[in-house]
Amino acid sequence: MNTDNTFTIRPAQASDVTHIYGMIVELAVFEKLEHLVVATEAQLHDALFGERPSCEALVGVENGEVACFALFFHNFSTFLTRKGLYLEDLYVKQVHRGKGYGKQMLAALAQLAVERQCGRFEWSVLDWNENAIHFYKNVGAQILPDWRICRVDGDALGKLAAS
Repeated sequence: MNTDNTFTIRPAQASDVTHIYGMIVELAVFEKLEHLVVATEAQLHDALFGERPSCEALVGVENGEVACFALFFHNFSTFLTRKGLYLEDLYVKQVHRGKGYGKQMLAALAQLAVERQCGRFEWSVLDWNENAIHFYKNVGAQILPDWRICRVDGDALGKLAAS
């Protein structure tokens, strides 16, 4: 997944966890959601490289520095009866923005989805993030107007499980 001499995209390695975790915190601050970050580096390491990994990540590296990451996992479409690739988070460090790295990361993920015979490649975007929405539309993404994310967590998750 090499794009040029100075920027490469590769699967994340265990040694990248500290960098990825740092960017997750930066992303949370950008989204004004830092109060929701309860994850630890150890938990992220286990999720990516533990006995039963629950997700994968790609990193974009510029001149030896991790400049961006994309964390993703497989979901499943009953209508297509095929797995999909779901992008949980894509983040490019502020100093590396405007270089086309986000688009290259999306292209690498799309390539992975095609190689893995996925029926879809999906992600969510905050409704106030107009720059991201514009960017995603420019790469060919459809912003689905009729779908809303439903979430049960914390006490509500426990209550639902006990019902």
